[in-house]
Amino acid sequence: MRLSGLLRYLALIFAVATTWLFIREYINFNMKTFRLPRWMASQLVKNKCGLSKSCPDNFFAFKIVSGAANVVGPTMCFEDQTIMSPVKNNVGRGLNVVLVDGTTGAVLTQKSFDMYSGDASLLTKFLKEISEDVLVLVASYDDPGTKMNDEIRKLFSNLGSTHVKQLGFRDSWVFLGAQNLKSKSPFEQFLKNNPETNKYDGWPELLELEGCVPRKV
Repeated sequence: MRLSGLLRYLALIFAVATTWLFIREYINFNMKTFRLPRWMASQLVKNKCGLSKSCPDNFFAFKIVSGAANVVGPTMCFEDQTIMSPVKNNVGRGLNVVLVDGTTGAVLTQKSFDMYSGDASLLTKFLKEISEDVLVLVASYDDPGTKMNDEIRKLFSNLGSTHVKQLGFRDSWVFLGAQNLKSKSPFEQFLKNNPETNKYDGWPELLELEGCVPRKV
């Protein structure tokens, strides 16, 4: 056999042997338990309402985002259901309120109250009719506080709000509460309209509130 032919023959054997070893290692690798890195696995797991972490049993997941100036309306999600949003076209200027059954998580109603044009009396009646087993989600949009009176502030305070007493013209506010809480609600954010710190021209930055609220059992 010529030298060139021998070299080609040896090269072929080497290629076949290398291919066989690669296939064997590949099969052995895939027979083992395959685990994704934590950072990659976290990208594949979708929590309810897009929360950064999942909620434990007997807890409801929620996310509330206030409106951005008078341009983009608020969004409210509960147990992975978007209840109010600009896309659904069911939000309005002022205060947007959602009522949820605290035991089952079922959405009871959603309403918008224009606090500039005079929905204060409607909001007062609405708040007075909320029962103790109901969770109340609130998101501001544009101007939530111009026509807000002391009675409305007291009703929201009874739901666990700390900041409603100072809510005013074009402030940003997101809140989740319930009737007759033994302590103030931990689910609330507030940002005052301040020309020196406003992110938008005439309005503060939008607020985003997310968390896990215990089911009433």
